[in-house]
Amino acid sequence: MTKAYGVVIISHSADVAKGIAEILAQVAQDVPITYSGGTDDGDIGTSFDKVNAAFEQNAADTVYAFYDLGSAKMNIETVEEVSDKKIILFNAPILEGAYATAVQIQMDEKPEIIEQNLKTIEVK
Repeated sequence: MTKAYGVVIISHSADVAKGIAEILAQVAQDVPITYSGGTDDGDIGTSFDKVNAAFEQNAADTVYAFYDLGSAKMNIETVEEVSDKKIILFNAPILEGAYATAVQIQMDEKPEIIEQNLKTIEVK
């Protein structure tokens, strides 16, 4: 079954991004989950091209995006300007926010409820 909603993980570490995606895949097998981590040359950081690819490769039309640090957020916001996908971005803890969201998408929870729940863990 194809889901209308997906999850994208963006981290400064390729290992962190991949690890979180692997955890989510265990509890949300039907949810499109993609990720990006590290720079183009494998260092710690982010890459616009890799971030953009993570969004473009996600099979969902609407994606919840989670990130670890500021430049990851900036890359997501830049992708928002050029992507046809609807990107929903919260300042939630990357693992907890992505995990809770993926589980709720798997359960076909209403987007309003998912977003209301994310607001309760959002970092101000």
